[in-house]
Amino acid sequence: MEKAQEKQVSDAHLHTPMYFFLANLSFVDICFTSTTIPKMLMNIQTQSKVITYKGCLSQMYFLILFAGLDVFLLTVMAYDRFVAICHPLHYIVIMNPWLCGLLVLVSWILSILDSVLQTSMVLWLSFCTKIEIPHFFCELNQMNQHACSDNFLNNMVLYFATMLLVGGPLVGILYSYSKIVSTILGISSAQGKYKAFSTCSSHLSVVSLFYCMSLGVYLRSAAPQSSHTSAVASVMYTVVTPMLNPFIYSLRNRDIKRVLMRIFGMLSLKGTIILVLKRC
Repeated sequence: MEKAQEKQVSDAHLHTPMYFFLANLSFVDICFTSTTIPKMLMNIQTQSKVITYKGCLSQMYFLILFAGLDVFLLTVMAYDRFVAICHPLHYIVIMNPWLCGLLVLVSWILSILDSVLQTSMVLWLSFCTKIEIPHFFCELNQMNQHACSDNFLNNMVLYFATMLLVGGPLVGILYSYSKIVSTILGISSAQGKYKAFSTCSSHLSVVSLFYCMSLGVYLRSAAPQSSHTSAVASVMYTVVTPMLNPFIYSLRNRDIKRVLMRIFGMLSLKGTIILVLKRC
């Protein structure tokens, strides 16, 4: 029974580049939510909203790290869909295990470098003895705004990094999908168009949700007297969006649904056998 279950878990249909990137995205989403939710729950339980300076820097470091990884992994997955739809005959050759591992490794390196740079810039700022951040976590933009010293250089680095590391991947995603749409429109049969579009619909949904929420957060934070609405938007961005990603991919993917049904079926059968043995 256990061997059969292991066989279902290691389904060959899930050993593809798309599911390799999806596994990394799921891991990053778990880590992303873990940087804010535990502290938020502790604040609710203890009725205390105090966080130490070191704790604030640590939270900000990991938040920037995993947010950057989300952006890069979504870009890599867009490239994967581009190759799968626009160059299907060369997909296995192009998206080989070595390239997939390299793309994930580069994503980690760029995210770590950006997180180290942004957090190190905060160390140069001086703060008052006691400050109140209108958020449920330490956000980089809020930290820069509440600094007592000159924060011009920090804001310039923040805006430049945002344009380069968020705007750049967004351009890459839009370019990939422009080629994908062009290729899909060139398919003669309606069934072929639907099949091609269905392979990237889940990723497109996740990308739209991620960037819409991210844009909403920064538009709210830029508006005056919007601390409450900005905090609400941040909850959607840091908690709700990562939690929705697995459901979007699971509910819109036949391979994952098929494997999950097999696993639950095997678990149900195993429970029935145990129950029958106990009755005997």
